Amino acid sequence: MSVVEPEVRTTAGVVRGRTEDGLAVFRGIPYAEPPIGAARFQAPRPARRWDGVREADEFGPPVPQDTDMGGRGGGDFFTFKGPGDDWLTVNVWTPAPDPAARRPVMVWIHGGAYKLGFSGSPGYDARHIVRDGDVVFVSLNYRLGIEGFAGIEGAPANRGLLDQVAALEWVRDNITAFGGDPGQVTILGDSAGAGSIASLMVMPSAAGLFRRAVGQSLPGTFLSGALARDVGAAIAAEAGLRPTVEELSGVDPRELPAVGQALTAKMRQYEDRWDSFAHTLSLYSPVVDGEVLPVTPWEGLARGAGRDVKLIIGHNRDEWRTFLLLGNLFGKVTEELAAQTLRRYGPGEDGERAYRAAFPDASAEDLFELVQSDWLFRMPTLHLAEAQVAGGGQAYLYDLTWQSPGTGGLLRACHGLDGPLLFGTYDAHLGPVAIGPEHTAEARALTAQIRPAWTAFAGTGDPGWPAYDPRQRLTQVFDTTSSVTAYPEETSRRLWQDHTFEPLPLLTA
Repeated sequence: MSVVEPEVRTTAGVVRGRTEDGLAVFRGIPYAEPPIGAARFQAPRPARRWDGVREADEFGPPVPQDTDMGGRGGGDFFTFKGPGDDWLTVNVWTPAPDPAARRPVMVWIHGGAYKLGFSGSPGYDARHIVRDGDVVFVSLNYRLGIEGFAGIEGAPANRGLLDQVAALEWVRDNITAFGGDPGQVTILGDSAGAGSIASLMVMPSAAGLFRRAVGQSLPGTFLSGALARDVGAAIAAEAGLRPTVEELSGVDPRELPAVGQALTAKMRQYEDRWDSFAHTLSLYSPVVDGEVLPVTPWEGLARGAGRDVKLIIGHNRDEWRTFLLLGNLFGKVTEELAAQTLRRYGPGEDGERAYRAAFPDASAEDLFELVQSDWLFRMPTLHLAEAQVAGGGQAYLYDLTWQSPGTGGLLRACHGLDGPLLFGTYDAHLGPVAIGPEHTAEARALTAQIRPAWTAFAGTGDPGWPAYDPRQRLTQVFDTTSSVTAYPEETSRRLWQDHTFEPLPLLTA
């Protein structure tokens, strides 16, 4: 007896998915036209209609991307397959495509330093989330790197963010047919995905497209328009071109990532103009251009831009240890390197002195990791919760402190550990390294805390712990024994309490 596969009519045409483990799964549905030809480097355009039934059984191809992270290929943790230019696609997991069901909707925005990542990666298999939480789950591709974020003359800024807005508009217009409620949309993501979510919360074009948001490990790098244009000019110069749509469009989009990768390897040569940004691992971040992204998320939320959106925001305790691994730096951080890094990233006029006084027993490696964890992830995350509350909104703060036992315990509660714990995909991304097959029982115990909190939040707006306020600073701590307590990273909080996260500037003589 043949199986009748699920079909859904979208605004562009009918798609046929597949029944998998009792769920209806649709992959590779276009939400926008391929951004090639005349559409290259432009805002996304609606997908063209098609006749007949379109098979939606395979993920769309990944966008062109630079997979280098700190001297090591990100391909160790991400899987990319499939040719073609139909990059801008969504995937849907649903218990049943019943328009009357009106289930909560969760929309995942992947991370990857704004330059790599793929919604079809095995680490983002949403079947467990959908089955356990009775939700509809959507994931999406968006333009990355030069295509999505570089400052280019004749192109709108933040094209990758505009892609995300277009995908959310697709959800608004189509998700009812898949069994979801367009009035109960929660966006969530990790790392650059969390940075995207913070951006969407203050973008006028995204207003009203989601009701709740979850940001995991928010990165604090947002560029000024001047810095973004200078970085774009440096990228184009690497290819012997000017930073214009006309000239860069003459380069195959699959070849451009190699240009960015070559420049990334020598970013430190630009320290006199890019300052601390020249020492990061990516050329790309959202641009505070005054139009697409009018202000930083911290400023926008403090002004009330996210007042109507409930927010979960949090970080992992030992974020930067992932990059110690990627850079092969374990056991190699000298006192000199630690001192340079403390001076570069520490807050105030003398960041090195402040950190050494605050953490007198910390080793050079621990100080090196700690100040970068604070500068890039932990303090931007904390300050975003405070900005949301200051603007009249509601925020729920968490801290993942579980000391991951994989790799001999070196990684601790590292950056990226939250993804496998949420999805239950312990054999993908950082899972095999940070957790290891012998420790999945402990990981499942964490999953049993995190996943229900996220899906409950998507359905009710309540993750199960008190909302954050700047007096008590109550925080959900996820660990082998979890608890709600005052924000645990109090020493770092005090060091950074007077810091303001501004767009990174272009230095001029």
